[in-house]
Amino acid sequence: LQAVKRDGMALQYLSKELRGDKDVVLAAVKKNGGALRNATAALRSDKDVVLEAVKESGFALDWASKDCRANQEIVLEAVRKYGQALEFASEDLRNCRDVVLEAVKQEGAALQHAS
Repeated sequence: LQAVKRDGMALQYLSKELRGDKDVVLAAVKKNGGALRNATAALRSDKDVVLEAVKESGFALDWASKDCRANQEIVLEAVRKYGQALEFASEDLRNCRDVVLEAVKQEGAALQHAS
């Protein structure tokens, strides 16, 4: 746990069991949202974990499950941090006016990812 608190990407070197431990993964993604890519599939589907990851790095939406990419709360948080994360949102949310506006406010070029 101490290793991922210092460097979230240290998650990649841990056992599958630890990469599936919610407390360990939460500590990692709070430090580096990109650590989500090394979490188990179950935790890449966990709303709490994914929300913390995108709060740290909107790009983390790229490693979230399909269901999380379709969750408006998660996607809004991601595009507020990194507008280009709109690319990783579900098609429905890439069509959602509120989501697209938030993405474009953060980065105008995100408009290219709207459906």
